[in-house]
Amino acid sequence: MAVHLLLAFSVALSPRESIISGPSTPMPPSKDPWYSTPDNFEQAAPGTILRIRHAPGNLPSIVGSNCSAAYNILYRTTDSQYKPSWSVTTLFAPSIQPGSTNRPGSSVLSYQFPYNSVDVDSSPSYAVYSTPWHDLTYALGHGWFVNVPDFEGPLASDVAAIEEAHAVLDSFRAIMEAGVGVAPDARLALWGYSGGSIASEWALEFQEQYAPELNIIGAALGGLVPNTTYVFDTVGDTEFASHGMAGLLGVTSQYPAAYSYIISQLKTSGPYNKTGFLSIRNMSYEQAHATFANQNMYDYFVGGRAVMQAPLVKRALQLNTIMTYHGVPQTPLFIYKAIHDEVTPVNQTDDYVHRSCSLGVNILYERNTVGGHEDEFVNGEGRALAWLETVLDGSYEQHPISGCEIRNVSVSSVNTGIY
Repeated sequence: MAVHLLLAFSVALSPRESIISGPSTPMPPSKDPWYSTPDNFEQAAPGTILRIRHAPGNLPSIVGSNCSAAYNILYRTTDSQYKPSWSVTTLFAPSIQPGSTNRPGSSVLSYQFPYNSVDVDSSPSYAVYSTPWHDLTYALGHGWFVNVPDFEGPLASDVAAIEEAHAVLDSFRAIMEAGVGVAPDARLALWGYSGGSIASEWALEFQEQYAPELNIIGAALGGLVPNTTYVFDTVGDTEFASHGMAGLLGVTSQYPAAYSYIISQLKTSGPYNKTGFLSIRNMSYEQAHATFANQNMYDYFVGGRAVMQAPLVKRALQLNTIMTYHGVPQTPLFIYKAIHDEVTPVNQTDDYVHRSCSLGVNILYERNTVGGHEDEFVNGEGRALAWLETVLDGSYEQHPISGCEIRNVSVSSVNTGIY
């Protein structure tokens, strides 16, 4: 019986005519009943499409003339405890450009937008309506399909890297079964900055064991975060303090016992209390960034930093926050980082690169002498997109990097090459 159910789910929503129209106005995921699963979805294979619709409103017109269509796809995936879960991805189809030499549907860029929030209403499938990204327009202009997964899943599990890895990989499976133009042999590439680099890199760590059939041929990783737990300490008393709070709640949301323990250790009175800490659950990153700037999350806990030493919390963090713990990428990487990054120290990325190189990963690593963590989000765009273009148009294969190349660069917002 389970086999028949699995087969039924696997093919039920592949045909184009199964795509329904979205509502005229987008609704927050927490209020939109479309963001839910059908009965027995757990029996479906990872990557199976559970629902598909044209994105609400007129999303292509918001994105621009390079976009011909946009779809929301709800699909089966796997959480950090390897139990059935689900997520949503938004797939943007390019307009056919005059003179384009790309075979339609032959290239897909998966863009892991760093939403850094434990509020599900900050998910990219909804946030894109208020904050469209020029990177998206640029990528579509190259004739690429662009995949933008809500990789934190239905619990908004910020930096829960195992869940995020599965969500990214299964989003590829879903878009290739959607019947909207992505070729079965399409070149697949990943791009993510900061929180988006976490989901991207971990997807690569898990690909060999979880989704070996996917043709992932490269990834651009900016503002890389090799050890998220370390970041919880570095951001304390700085403008980036909310990263630690969202990260701790996000990881433990995948482990109910650890989450309950965290909540039980919050102070119930005083200026740094449970109510204040948990208010971040209803905030976008921008709101949390402003609200908790220059605070220290450990001030909210009865025992301060000791909350991190509880065995169930340590285990959840160990499994989800340390890169290369589960494997190493099997595809070429472009890594870019500001030497003066205030959130995640450059020496940790240096160590990640050296360790990965020693294990056979081919990496171009650029260390920017200009700016800090937020600056490099912009400063690195042009270099990342230029490298991704070589991967997705096939030219990288003609002149691949063998081993690792590490170089310092000086790139500011006036010479990124994208504007």
